[in-house]
Amino acid sequence: METRYLRAALLAALLPLAGTTLAADVINTLDSYAPRQAEVGQQLWQKPELGYLEHASSALLQRELQQAGFHIQANVAGMPTAFVASFRNGSKGPVIGLLAEMDALPGMAQAATPVRGVIAGQDAGQACGHNLFGAASVGAARALAQWMQQTGTPGEVRLYGTPAEEGGSGKVYMTKAGLFDDVDVVLHWHPSAENSAAQGTTLANISGKFRFHGRAAHAAIAPERGRSALDGVEAFNYMANLMREHVPDGTRIHYVISNGGAAPNVVPDAAEAYYYVRHTDPAVVRDIIERLQKAAEGAAMGTGTTVEFEPTGGVYSLLPNDTLGQVMQAALQQVGGVQYDPAEQAFAKKLQESLEKRPDLQAATQLQPYRADQAGGASTDVGDVSWNVPTVGVSTATWVPGTPAHSWQAVAASGMSIGAKGALNAAKIMALAGVQLLQSPELVAKAKQEFDERRGAGFRYVPLLQRDAPPLDYRRKTKD
Repeated sequence: METRYLRAALLAALLPLAGTTLAADVINTLDSYAPRQAEVGQQLWQKPELGYLEHASSALLQRELQQAGFHIQANVAGMPTAFVASFRNGSKGPVIGLLAEMDALPGMAQAATPVRGVIAGQDAGQACGHNLFGAASVGAARALAQWMQQTGTPGEVRLYGTPAEEGGSGKVYMTKAGLFDDVDVVLHWHPSAENSAAQGTTLANISGKFRFHGRAAHAAIAPERGRSALDGVEAFNYMANLMREHVPDGTRIHYVISNGGAAPNVVPDAAEAYYYVRHTDPAVVRDIIERLQKAAEGAAMGTGTTVEFEPTGGVYSLLPNDTLGQVMQAALQQVGGVQYDPAEQAFAKKLQESLEKRPDLQAATQLQPYRADQAGGASTDVGDVSWNVPTVGVSTATWVPGTPAHSWQAVAASGMSIGAKGALNAAKIMALAGVQLLQSPELVAKAKQEFDERRGAGFRYVPLLQRDAPPLDYRRKTKD
């Protein structure tokens, strides 16, 4: 029966890589680099930096690529920590892009131990494993460049150092700046508790800060003179919670009070609520954020305050690509899962005592079934890239089975050998997929055909994030 896209049998015929000398050469290159890759990941873990503040992390990744012969463009798209590193062999050939994230999350400091252990004097932590993400993408890019040079294969490998994935939408600014316009295919990966090349969608997302302004006064002597900005925030949050009954299914609305005042005996003249809105359909997200803005204006009117909204992030849902997904699946099958040594097994068993779900540790060695239509509940600025160039991702077991993302358990594993092993597998998978695409122009062409069909005729990219300059201070302490 005919299908729109390449099926497994045809792809198998186009995947001569498995078991060949080429595969062995690429894997050997990465095995040789593995100690340094682990060291790079560890340095990013030991000094976790928040979105748009990843100065040491970005500089480290740039040095690793420059030493391998890459040309570096730093401070791109108005972001001091964003960069593009390029290695070209010959004047022709496809351009293969790789994404490298590096930012940490606030409030997630954790030692590399299987029990809760906050690091004194440290706030941020690599709870999404972006230290591993950046290190492994650099490893894959270096291996691809070396393979191209040794084999005389024409083309270009281009690594994008992408800051502020966690709510800052760094890739959106890079996309708007046209940095992906001449790329043929983009590869990425993400740390996980399992090994999977399944392709699917994520949630579109708009985030931003609602800042209320009032009038300070002594809360006991002259409360009538005050107008509480915190009252505005609380009234707004109440109205937002009432909205939950009247939004489309699948909508997610979540917030924190990021500034609630400084002292109970002072009527706060400034307060802030930080909101995320998510849905698979970008149009729904746009509509709900507009409704929230109106609710905030109503809350301000009712409390005698004023309010302003600063959008900080906005991303599309992922556009999957089955053609590329099957290429990645073949590479995943070539590399396999993560094998624990006795010390890692002991670490994992102890850590699992703190988890609600405790799958068998053998899950780290296993590969999840391939799917082309998997639905996801997270959001990522990779989505905007995927609507502008054919894009494919993979996940590997860098965390103990059962570990959720954005948890202290994820931080712990990301800072020790379990995370490093999963990251090495990811580098091998992406490098093998990159070699296959550099060798197979027919696959690249088929991926582009699928990409055009999925986007639909007449598609025009309009970012969800409507601001000109990135919010470089969005992770700094809240401004009054």
